[in-house]
Parts: sequence; structure tokens; C-alpha cells
Amino acid sequence: MSDDAPPPAANLRHVIDVKTLEMLVCPLTKTQLTLSANGEELISVAAHLAFPIRMGVPLLSLDEAREIDPEELQRTLPDLSRERD
Repeated sequence: MSDDAPPPAANLRHVIDVKTLEMLVCPLTKTQLTLSANGEELISVAAHLAFPIRMGVPLLSLDEAREIDPEELQRTLPDLSRERD
């Protein structure tokens, strides 16, 4: 492996397009999803569910989702208060 190869996280083939993200909704509540701070999950705040993103593909199946408690929800979501400023 060469030193100038980009890290796997920088592989642009696995990044969700912002326009696509805006169209996705929670399959349970039909509310908007939020990208987690680490970019690995889509979060449904209303349902307290986290849907994984694998190789750039969001898996919006309830079978794939994991439940998240309110405390983890606060840690997982990006700091939305900064985006309002």
C-alpha cells in the first residue's frame, strides 16, 4: 500500500449526496433523517432508530435499524445548534 493512497473514509464513491439525504425519510415515522456525526448512520430522532450506511448505501429496513436511547441520540447527532448560527 502506498503512502499517498487516500484513507478509506475519503473514498468519494461511498459518500451520500446531500440531495439524496434530503429525500430520505424514516420508514416507520416518515420523518426526516439526520446524518450521524461520524457519517456512518442515518438517525430518526422521532423513532429513536439508527439506520446503518454501508458502502454509501443507507439500509432503511427496520430489521437493520438499531434502537438508540436519548442520551446516545445527543452524542450521535451533530451539533445542530452551530448550524443555526
